[in-house]
Amino acid sequence: MKILVVEDEPKLAEYLRRALTESNYIVDVAHSGTDGRYLATEGHYDLVLLDVVMPGMDGYEVIRALKA
Repeated sequence: MKILVVEDEPKLAEYLRRALTESNYIVDVAHSGTDGRYLATEGHYDLVLLDVVMPGMDGYEVIRALKA
């Protein structure tokens, strides 16, 4: 299973990446909504863990962009 973590807090993003990787998931991390949207549209992910409160493009905007 391939997972995209979109989280602007570096420590939390690294914790999630490490924990999921140790559970044998393939994990990519984006630190902004803009980067998360790009990775989600260019790659194939089974799950996107998305922070909704981020500066710039927040999680709700990312979801709307992905649905469009």
